[in-house]
Amino acid sequence: MESDGSRVYALAFGAHPDDVELSCGATLLKIMGEGSKVAVCDLTRGEMGTLGTPETRRKEAAEAAKAMGYRERVQLDLGDSKLFYNEENLHAVIAVIRRFRPQAVFCNPAEERHPDHVKASKLVTDACYYAGLRQLKTTDGGTPQEPHRPRHIFHYIQFRDLAPDMIVDVSDTFEASRHGLLSFTSQFWQEGESGSPATLIKRKEFLSGLEARARALGEQIGAQYGEGLIETTTPAVRTFTACFPDI
Repeated sequence: MESDGSRVYALAFGAHPDDVELSCGATLLKIMGEGSKVAVCDLTRGEMGTLGTPETRRKEAAEAAKAMGYRERVQLDLGDSKLFYNEENLHAVIAVIRRFRPQAVFCNPAEERHPDHVKASKLVTDACYYAGLRQLKTTDGGTPQEPHRPRHIFHYIQFRDLAPDMIVDVSDTFEASRHGLLSFTSQFWQEGESGSPATLIKRKEFLSGLEARARALGEQIGAQYGEGLIETTTPAVRTFTACFPDI
């Protein structure tokens, strides 16, 4: 049985290193600021990316985890630009869910520009359900795992301008979340740099575009910054005023 030391409130999955920090980093900082633990799992090493190498991206991911203050960050090797939906990959994700036993899971959205993001969304969403089946066996370091099904699945928003089901007020954490994001130095524009291949996120305007989106989402809820989430699970309201407080 997994120890309580591994348990977290939120477990965030990304198809590639930096997906999480790009899309829901400020929300994760907010959760940690409220006293709950967060873990992150990168499904691939990002080995097919135009910029950086698997080794540099692993180092950057570790730096980001340190800057953000995650309980733990793990990296699987399910195949960048492959990420097949098969039993082996599904069981690998289930094992991570059972290891950390989260109440909330964050993952890529089902509608996205990058095919890996779409595949990751399906893989993680299904794994959340199958992780609750007692007859489906997985192990962690040779130790049999107990079933566990997260209560909430949140899809963060990436390239596509999707309509959120909810907007998290991240006014107090957005600026701090940039420290984690900018740990991925190989992926973003740097002052005075030349000769690097051009990519969508390597543009000088990219980071200001992220801020503009956060400001636009925040504007919808009367906040400085916001991050949008799409929830595919049905939330249960036990205490109405706790879910919808008088602000």
